[in-house]
Amino acid sequence: MRKFSLNLLSLLGFTFLVLSQNSFAADIENGEKIFTANCSACHAGGNNVIMPEKTLKKDVLEANGMKSVDAITYQVTNGKNAMPAFGGRLSDSDIEDVANYVLSQSDKGWD
Repeated sequence: MRKFSLNLLSLLGFTFLVLSQNSFAADIENGEKIFTANCSACHAGGNNVIMPEKTLKKDVLEANGMKSVDAITYQVTNGKNAMPAFGGRLSDSDIEDVANYVLSQSDKGWD
């Protein structure tokens, strides 16, 4: 039983390590480059030239249930309304970097 407990603790520790490394794996600088090249035509400064009320500002993201990496990643990957899907154009890691960049900028007020 003791060996099982140690193995379980080791497995849980390894799982935590892998998950915590993934959550810090985002490259904000890469996200900014990808955003500038693919998103800024419509979303410069966190704005939205197509649907002005659907900005990338913190309060709007929160109000629309988009204040998370998962929600933004889903939207960028699949698109919605006038926004095209980038899932076939950008890698998963690039999309995750963009999502993290958007959240970091929304927290800073898009300065």
